[in-house]
Parts: sequence; structure tokens; C-alpha cells
Amino acid sequence: MRVLGIDYGARRVGLAVSDATGLLARPLKTLDRSSLASDAALVDAVLVAVAEVSTDDEPLAAIVVGLPRRLDGSPNDQTPRVEAFVTRLAARTPLPVVLQDERLSSHEAESRLALTEKDWRRRKQMLDAASAAVILQDYLDAKRPTLLADPDLR
Repeated sequence: MRVLGIDYGARRVGLAVSDATGLLARPLKTLDRSSLASDAALVDAVLVAVAEVSTDDEPLAAIVVGLPRRLDGSPNDQTPRVEAFVTRLAARTPLPVVLQDERLSSHEAESRLALTEKDWRRRKQMLDAASAAVILQDYLDAKRPTLLADPDLR
């Protein structure tokens, strides 16, 4: 069960993918929004990434998109943009598109990257994909009890 994770941002969109077991997330790549003229072009770019990581042996089971919220849980300025993107994406793919709380994911990704990469310029280039991996890992961790309870998946 592979899953694609997305960290939707105003300037960049980070992508991450899980392993075939659906237990571990890893950063995949970052899409630069300046090269994508619209959300429709962004959806196309995401669908290309889906095709690249999905194989007959290991198809994708879902797409997880980080839902931005304030620390108190209320919507922020970016929330409606992400919801509109999710609506467009869901209309173009048969895969389920799931929203996952992304509060503090960028902060956690930055902290993790700082442990291994000292150059802030290189960290900045990797941050969005790393944030997508944090969002995806949170989703996978939340789903793990359900997966372990299913005897077909043991």
C-alpha cells in the first residue's frame, strides 16, 4: 500500500511517498509553483508524479494532502486554497484524496534537516518535500493500528 503525500504551498509543493508496506514515508521531490501557471497545471504535475511512483506491483492506494490550520485548529488564509486544490485533484483521479492536519510539519521537517544538513540554502531546497514526508508519516502512523488489526495485512 503506497501513499503519496503533498505539502501544498504558495511557492512550492512538496511531494513524498511511502514504501510498499505503507509504514515509512520519504521525501520525493519539490514542484516549483512559478513554473506552473495555475492549479490545473499543478494537478497535472501531481498526476505525473502519481504515474511515476505507481507501478503494477506497487500501485498507490491514496493521496494525502496536508491541511493547514492555526495552532488552535481554526482555518488560516491557506486553508481554502488547499481545499480547492483537493477538490480539483479528487475530480481528476480515482484515488482517494485525504486531508491530514499539517500543523508544525514544516517546523519538524526543518529540525530534522538541520541535524544532517548545515547549509540553510540546501535545507530550504529540501524543506517542502521533507514537510510532505512528515505529513505523510503522521497519516501512516495514525492508520497503523487499523492496518495491524487487519489479518489480511499481517
